[in-house]
Amino acid sequence: MEVFTIGFTRKTAAEFFEILQKKGIKRLLDVRLNNKSQLAGFTKFTDLKYFLKKICDIDYMYESKLAPTAMILNEYKKKKGSWEQYEKKFLLLMHERKIEDKITPSFFTVPTVLLCSETTAEKCHRRLVLEYLKEKWNKTDMKIIHL
Repeated sequence: MEVFTIGFTRKTAAEFFEILQKKGIKRLLDVRLNNKSQLAGFTKFTDLKYFLKKICDIDYMYESKLAPTAMILNEYKKKKGSWEQYEKKFLLLMHERKIEDKITPSFFTVPTVLLCSETTAEKCHRRLVLEYLKEKWNKTDMKIIHL
C-alpha cells in the first residue's frame, strides 16, 4: 500500500496539481489546523475542494483529528520550541485521540495524499501521522511517499 504526503508551500498551483495527477491521486486528506487562511492561497479549503475536483477529479476531505492543537503548534512555531518536543506532544495527542481506530487501513485503498503546508515532510506532522498509523496498524507493507 502506498500513501502520499504533500506540502503546498513553494509550489505553484500548476506544479501542485500536476504532481497529484501524475501520481494518480484520487483523494486528498487535508490535515492542517487552519485550512481557511488567506495565506493558504490556492489551497484555501473552499478553493482547493473546487480545484481538485475540476482539474484532477480528486475528492477533498478534511480531518481535524489529524492536526495539531493550536497550543502545540504555537509552542513550536511562534515560541521557537524544539522539533523533538513538538514531535513528542503531537504523537501523544494522536495516541489520546486514538486516530488508529478512527481511520482504518482500508481508507488508503484509494490513492490518497495527506496535505499540509510545510515544504518537506521532514519536520511536518503529516509524516508523523502516517508513521504513527503504520506502527499502530503493524503495516510493514505501507510505503509512505513524500511528494
